[in-house]
Amino acid sequence: MSKKGCSFNGGICHGIVEKCEGCNRKIGFSSKWYCTAYPDPSQKWKTGNCNLASHVVKAVAPESKIKVNPLKASKRAAK
Repeated sequence: MSKKGCSFNGGICHGIVEKCEGCNRKIGFSSKWYCTAYPDPSQKWKTGNCNLASHVVKAVAPESKIKVNPLKASKRAAK
């Protein structure tokens, strides 16, 4: 969605869904909120989190839980 209108699906963009609240990519046009990155936000959230959402923090696996091969670790320490 831009100031010129929507260029998706014959000029029909869909409004944001509840999960999009708090995202930096939403913009208001004629009393409705739209996503600036994706014309149909409900499809992005259908399979899980939207990869373009700025308000969703991805969990990073802690390094302490990574299994280390003891044989390789001893060889690295010997160098």
